[in-house]
Amino acid sequence: MLHRTLGTTGPQVSALGLGCMGMSALYGDADRAESIATIHAALDAGVTLLDTGDFYGMGHNEMLIGEALRSAPAAHREKALTSVKFGALRDPDGGWSGYDGRPAAVKNFAAYSLQRLGVDHIDVYRIARVDPDVPIEETVGAIAELVEAGHVRHIGLSEAGADTIRRAASVAPIADLQIEYSLLSRGIEERILPTCRELGIGVTAYGVLSRGLISGHFGRDRQLAANDFRGMSPRFQGENLQRNLDLVDALRKVAEGRGATVAQTAIAWVLSRGEDIVPLVGARRRDRLQEALGALDLTLSTDDLAAIEEAVPAGSAAGARYPDSQMTHLDSEH
Repeated sequence: MLHRTLGTTGPQVSALGLGCMGMSALYGDADRAESIATIHAALDAGVTLLDTGDFYGMGHNEMLIGEALRSAPAAHREKALTSVKFGALRDPDGGWSGYDGRPAAVKNFAAYSLQRLGVDHIDVYRIARVDPDVPIEETVGAIAELVEAGHVRHIGLSEAGADTIRRAASVAPIADLQIEYSLLSRGIEERILPTCRELGIGVTAYGVLSRGLISGHFGRDRQLAANDFRGMSPRFQGENLQRNLDLVDALRKVAEGRGATVAQTAIAWVLSRGEDIVPLVGARRRDRLQEALGALDLTLSTDDLAAIEEAVPAGSAAGARYPDSQMTHLDSEH
């Protein structure tokens, strides 16, 4: 397994991390046994970074990871690093009620996460979305107090804009920014990524396959389950979906020329953007995980990168990455 370091102050982690959200929520029903087997397979392959959120399935995802860690070999369990997002407010019906970044709430969320995960510390802790009603300095300051107390090892950010990143970094060292970054979502390249590099902050990139859209496995006539949030995502709607899958077809030609899959090529592209970027792959099954890991063996040449750029030019995605109601919560988009 290749390794990368999250910024100048963060931990060394596997070059690919495992995003566990889909094992509990938002992508339709998941298989618990297969999810745990996939986490075990990832640890066995040398993946050390497990990413979750305390609101994924209202705690279900953390408990799932806790169960997987307890049943994993001790050597794997000891190397596993947990990256946890907090702050999203839910209701019993699964609805969303905003975000809470108040210092007292930060410590409350952490207490519950530690219990559900069954660990004595969280390796990287971050608010999922910047709370517009609480200065980021206060939220980060509360995490810094958790670091001082030994409950958290490193401070992260999520979907924060360049100005917010600077304000957060003025309070305490920031290990990484978690943000969407893929061939279809390249907005961070203008201001956010340069700011992170200036400040020595790493990037954990989620959505590297655009929620399966550029995985090479999403069919044009696929029917999504009622509990799959992609059914409300603009990029999966009508003409947008067809245009985006045209981009996938173009990318497939490049991938086939390298003897790779579409998913491997898309992941390898994110890996190629810098040693300070760690892609998170949201595999829910062992076969998808194995395919994703194959990206680590794919080195893209200058000609490959040019061909990928021609197939999927920057800004070519049809539709926003979230519905309008969710885009308003993204500090990174303001």
